[in-house]
Order: sequence, then structure tokens, then C-alpha cells
Amino acid sequence: MKAAIYLGQENVEVREVPNPVCGDYDVIIKNIYSSICGTDVAVYTHGPGTGHRVDVGGEFGHETVSRIVAVGKKITDFEVGERVYPYPLYAKNDTKRAGTIGGFSEYILVPEAKRNHSLYAVPKEISDRLACLIEPFTVGCRAARRGQPQKGESAVVFGCGTIGLAAAVALKYFGMDKVMLCDRSGFRLEIAERLGFAVCNTEMEDFVQKATAYFKTARSLTGLVPDIDCWIDAAGAESILESFMQHGKIISRFVVVAVNNKPRELDLLHLTYAQKSIIGSGGYFPEDVRDVMTIMASGKWNLESIITQEFPLEEISKAIQTAADTSRAFNVTIGF
Repeated sequence: MKAAIYLGQENVEVREVPNPVCGDYDVIIKNIYSSICGTDVAVYTHGPGTGHRVDVGGEFGHETVSRIVAVGKKITDFEVGERVYPYPLYAKNDTKRAGTIGGFSEYILVPEAKRNHSLYAVPKEISDRLACLIEPFTVGCRAARRGQPQKGESAVVFGCGTIGLAAAVALKYFGMDKVMLCDRSGFRLEIAERLGFAVCNTEMEDFVQKATAYFKTARSLTGLVPDIDCWIDAAGAESILESFMQHGKIISRFVVVAVNNKPRELDLLHLTYAQKSIIGSGGYFPEDVRDVMTIMASGKWNLESIITQEFPLEEISKAIQTAADTSRAFNVTIGF
């Protein structure tokens, strides 16, 4: 089979490697579409140690939709031909392989496969192309859930990438009334706006002014601020937390889903008297998979529209380079 092998910074090679062998309790799946994650871009651009534990000389990729092509003799709850979503945390029966299950390979061996654990059936209402976005959408859905959304509330999401857009969609799905997406990519914000979201280009527009006009105002410890119940950081810029501390209203919540490992200082007295919350969100759980499939199957949003480019596996390097350019790409996929 063909497999993309990571060889270091800006170095990926598509090689012929042995086909996986199916054991009695295993399942072999053939990838249909795989999506390029921001961590794939990071490890390609910056080198080892900057992505999902991607090792030099190994397979990688983890956002994929596949079809079962072989089942072990002792497997009774899967059938050849079934379309499935491989749950990255358990697909290889090794949580360290969550980012390297082989999404950029033709086939994946799923050892000791279990339904609704390592493999989930994909509803027929979800297209093949959209289904490869299930994984990043579950990350966004978990961030939205961690924000404790309530019907009629409002939210702002910083970072209009796939995870940020997914969080915005999930917030609407959970009943929030007004949701705004903020980014510096006019290209991506135009796509979000076509999906029905309010947007703010923070490179060209004043966020507080735009947010006040859209959300109206509420009280903070220091005066009137935009009436936003939940802030989600899917971008990772230091200024976002600073803005929340300065412009977040009383009893507002801040969810961090972006990867940012820099130590930060916090005014705990301010948090105490303003009754604000700072919440972490990493990964996802089975309930997020179920909600994302429901959202995608509903057809309420044209979510496939965020896939802006598609490449064959042989052009994986070009695909990753394209995904890194937020001025002309939203989500980039590999079609098998």
C-alpha cells in the first residue's frame, strides 16, 4: 500500500509499504478521505516535537473516514463494506498513537476493534467528504460543551479554523442565540458568514466596538462591556485572554481549546469578584462524536463548504503547504 511517511521538517515521502495483516480480532479499513490537521501543518513546518507525537520514519494523519475491507475470524459486529469513523484515541489500541493512526495511508489496521469505541458507523446522511471532518468537529464540540452553553446565551469564538467553526456550530446546536467568529483571515470569515455567523476581522475592525454593536452591553467590574456569556479561544493568541480579563462581563466563562503552553499570570482577585471562569478543553468524548454526527446529518449547515481544496495522496506535501495558508485555504483534504 501507499503511505505518507514523515521524515522531518518539510520532508514527507509517499512510499510503498507492506499491507497490514488482519488478525482474528482485528479490522482493516481503507481510507476514503482524510483531513489535514493544524498539528500536521505544525510538525511539517517546524519539525519533530511540534505536532501530535509524530515520529520521524512513521505514518501520520488522524482525521479520516474509511470503509471496512477485512474483518478477523472472531469479529462479529462489523461487516465488510461498512463505512466507519476511526476514533483516533483507540483506533490503534494505543492512546499515544492518537495523532498517527495512518490517516495519510491507504489502509489502517484496527487491532481488537470494538464498535462505538475504536470504530463508529457513519450515518448515510453524511457525505464521504464531510465525514472526514468528524474528528476536528468533535474537538470543537467538546470546547462548546465545556463552555456550559445555555439557551438564549451568547458567545464569541476566536479562531476561524475548522475547530473554531465547529465550536461555533455546536454552540448554536446547544441553543445559544448569538455567536460571533473572530479571525484575521478575511477568506475564512467570508465562509463563516455564508454559514450564518456574525464575524469580526480583528486585523481590520475593533473587536469591542463590533461586539458591542452585535451583543449589546452588560456589566463588568469596571463598567459596560459586550454582553457575551462564553468566550472560546481556538486561536491561541495571548491577547485573547487579556481581552477576556478586561472586557468579560460578570459571570462570564472563558474556554481554552487552542494549544498554548506559555505560562500566564492571572488576577485571581478579579476572577473572584467578577465570578468569571477559565476552563480547559482538550480532546473529546463519545458524546461529542454522537452530537457531531447528529449535527452533520441534519444538513442545517452546509459544512462541506469549508473544504476548500482537495489533493491526491501523492501531493501530500503540497496539500500541507496549502493548508498552512489561511489567506486561501480553510480545510484541505486528501482524497484516496
